Amino acid sequence: MLRLWPDNRRDFSSLSEREILALAIAAEEEDGRIYSEFATRLADAYPGSAALFEGMAAEEDEHRRRLLDLYVARFGTRLVPIRREHVRGFLARKPVWLQKTLTLEQARQQIWEMEEGAYRFYLAAAERTRDIAIRKLLGDLAAAEKGHARRADQIDEAVLGEAGREKESNEAHRQFVLTYVQPGLAGLMDGSVSTLAPVFAAAFATGDTHQTFLVGLAAAVGAGISMGFTEAASDDGKLTGRGSPVKRGLAAGIMTALGGLGHALPYLINDFTLATAIAIVVVLIELWAIAFIQKRYMQTPFWRAVMQVVLGGSLVFAAGILIGSA
Repeated sequence: MLRLWPDNRRDFSSLSEREILALAIAAEEEDGRIYSEFATRLADAYPGSAALFEGMAAEEDEHRRRLLDLYVARFGTRLVPIRREHVRGFLARKPVWLQKTLTLEQARQQIWEMEEGAYRFYLAAAERTRDIAIRKLLGDLAAAEKGHARRADQIDEAVLGEAGREKESNEAHRQFVLTYVQPGLAGLMDGSVSTLAPVFAAAFATGDTHQTFLVGLAAAVGAGISMGFTEAASDDGKLTGRGSPVKRGLAAGIMTALGGLGHALPYLINDFTLATAIAIVVVLIELWAIAFIQKRYMQTPFWRAVMQVVLGGSLVFAAGILIGSA
């Protein structure tokens, strides 16, 4: 949905060299802790990968130390309190390392996204820097982070097998997930769930299939436009590597509209009882489709995804019926 409150984050282009270095230090500290957590969580099942994670954590700590040394030399010991979430263009990370169940595939995907984002950040930061020493260090770190992204493809390849390697290590596949699947899934969830209440409230309040269809059409189109603009405006993709904001906005907007239209289209049928029965079946199909996509592309356990979407959808569905019947 569109933001109703001001966005107080800073534009990356407005950051000074001091702020860029401080941001890089905070990012390296966070990444190092995440890699250490991956190593701890996966040590029993994948000791080889855990050792690689520990090595990457040590490298991140070395990056942090080099950045700190240069920061102190240039700007003194007072560190600017700035983090990723304070800068527009950085995407908030889903904390997969806090999940009760963490798979190797989830860790590999997270590493690739983290290091690809870090690589793009250092490239953009180096372009904005005039200080030769800072520019050199940022360029060196960009190359190092790109190497980390490639190393994500080396993690326990034998465990995944040939087919799994080809699929998971394919950069185009990962980019497809970031650019289309993630925003499209968010849109489908929003469209399928958020429009349930107005559609079924209108249905049970009026008993008129034509009026219900118009309400559903308006809700779906409005939600699609809102989600599309929100996704496109969330970041330009340059730092996060999520791809074109136009493509992401279209994916989110179209899937939101389709999710809302799915249970509105049955009301083109004049028979109210038949239309409502079909709409309910469509809702169930939509919710199961969302759970499948979460399992297929986001590595969310299937039954957890089912519980999340079915529970949320059921509550919204019930709210619509209660309001419409009042």
